[in-house]
Amino acid sequence: MPLFDVYPLYPIEPVRGEGSYVYTADGQSYLDFYGGHAVISIGHSHPHYVQMLQEQVGKLGFYSNSVQNSLQGELAEKLGQLSGLPDYQLFLCNSGAEANENALKMASFHNDRTKIIAFEGGFHGRTSAAVNVTDNDRIKAPINRTYPVEFHSWDRLDAVLDSLSAGDVCAVIVEGIQGIGGVHVPHAEGLLAIQSACRKHNTVLILDEIQSGYGRSGKFFAFQHIPGIEPDIISMAKGMGNGFPIGGILLRPSFEAKYGLLGTTFGGNHLACAAGIAVLDVIREENLMDHAAAMGDQLLQGLQGLPGLVDVRGSGLMIGIDLDRPAADFRKSLLLDHHIFTGSAATPETIRLLPALNITEEQVNHFLQTFAAHLRSTTNTQPAL
Repeated sequence: MPLFDVYPLYPIEPVRGEGSYVYTADGQSYLDFYGGHAVISIGHSHPHYVQMLQEQVGKLGFYSNSVQNSLQGELAEKLGQLSGLPDYQLFLCNSGAEANENALKMASFHNDRTKIIAFEGGFHGRTSAAVNVTDNDRIKAPINRTYPVEFHSWDRLDAVLDSLSAGDVCAVIVEGIQGIGGVHVPHAEGLLAIQSACRKHNTVLILDEIQSGYGRSGKFFAFQHIPGIEPDIISMAKGMGNGFPIGGILLRPSFEAKYGLLGTTFGGNHLACAAGIAVLDVIREENLMDHAAAMGDQLLQGLQGLPGLVDVRGSGLMIGIDLDRPAADFRKSLLLDHHIFTGSAATPETIRLLPALNITEEQVNHFLQTFAAHLRSTTNTQPAL
């Protein structure tokens, strides 16, 4: 039986990983500066993570949400403490797309509306409701276009506020830092103005922190860089389980839970919770949010002024680099010739850096030296002396 061929694949198969390296069967190492789409938050095969999953699978891997599971309570308690949001309520699911499906559903339950405001370049998932608020018509089937969506530009805040003033918008959904769109940070003043308008007109503010959350930006959630932002719903996934499928939403206390309102078979299962707890333990014990901020600063400083770069931006270990040319061939040769994984973006000139939060200073320096040398070798412009 053939696989359904929807992924262009590099001719590389990692068979094991350790820290910020993955290895092929012949022992070749690759420095992982992409983390499998920002999923690897605490490094490959972290000992605490491995131990917790091994111990849990030896006891009980799964039972349904019809019985008590104290691991869910432990995960919620540790998440509330580390995120600084202990009053929010946690619903667990399996992925980022599913998290956004539930976020949009809860918003619509809240105010009985259907129209959503999203942003140009935004990506929120590939499933039914989530893909409709994703700014990519190529991945939307007709069945996905089941409710009205307005896509706005951050450069036209007045248009967003005008739309909200009509009083018929269900929710505004925005990424804490836009990921696939090219690593763009929302304007602080704009986000505060949108939040104010949402509260005035009973519109739900959803912060999609699926890629930018869990310490990646140097704060637990990227919106926490903007004092005063308190989203109604926060969606999260990717770095939450360090590779084990887990997602979730956080809801403000004003959302009332009712039996059957949301549900999931696999969400919050015992293995997923063990993975999630291990990630939170390591982020706290190894002070990875501060470390991510420091390593991000080192990367941003080291990239500034290199020949062939048009722009460098981001926060913590979520960095976008714009080349003066399409990035695909550059990334491919960086991987095949220099054994460094990086990520692409919707804009063809952009490279995304999303390494594990415990990337070392030595590894950052190795990346910078290799990247700079490769850039110079493929650029006509010579660096200034």
